[in-house]
Amino acid sequence: DFYGVAWLLKRVLKPGGVIVWNVADATKNGSETGNSMRQAMHFQCLGLNLHDTMIYRKANYTPLTHNRYEQEWEYCFILSSGKPKTFNPIKIPCTNAGQETWGEPAYYQTADGKLTQKSKRLIAETKIHGNIFEYEIGSRFTGSVAHPAMFPEGLASDSIQSWSNPGDIVLDPFAGSGTTLKAAKELNRRFIGIEINPEYVDICKKRTAQEVLPLF
Repeated sequence: DFYGVAWLLKRVLKPGGVIVWNVADATKNGSETGNSMRQAMHFQCLGLNLHDTMIYRKANYTPLTHNRYEQEWEYCFILSSGKPKTFNPIKIPCTNAGQETWGEPAYYQTADGKLTQKSKRLIAETKIHGNIFEYEIGSRFTGSVAHPAMFPEGLASDSIQSWSNPGDIVLDPFAGSGTTLKAAKELNRRFIGIEINPEYVDICKKRTAQEVLPLF
């Protein structure tokens, strides 16, 4: 019941809160459904902002030998109630860190119409991650067991780090085997998981009961 779930998520979302909605299109009768975009637009109709569109790419996707290019990515729509109160961007190293650059373009036009050369600047050590996040998938990389729709812990961890702070509440209404809940606990967030399958609930309890040991 997507429409019921969407309304309920909107109802409980705090001002400045964020929903990370992971969805991929199915293929039925030879055609992709297009449900992903319809779902994003429906959230907008409910009054939420489509703040960002991220791509979750599967580095080791499974070939299915369809008569189309293989599906190796899924959407992660970032939906917010107003302006997100938190953004802790994931940073990655700059390839040319420390080098001088003019920037592009090297000249700019002043108010009187003159072309003026920009000052050189140093390329920073890091930059904000692009909106395509790549992860290895499968049980070796997801940390999940006995679940048919596993997703990598890195996806949950990066999303939680990006859009919340320690002490915030993370809700997963489809908790599955508890990947999101486990990541939330490790990142010192409070968490609520909802799962209809009792077998998966037991797995969630076991995974979140494990203590996280410091590296040093």
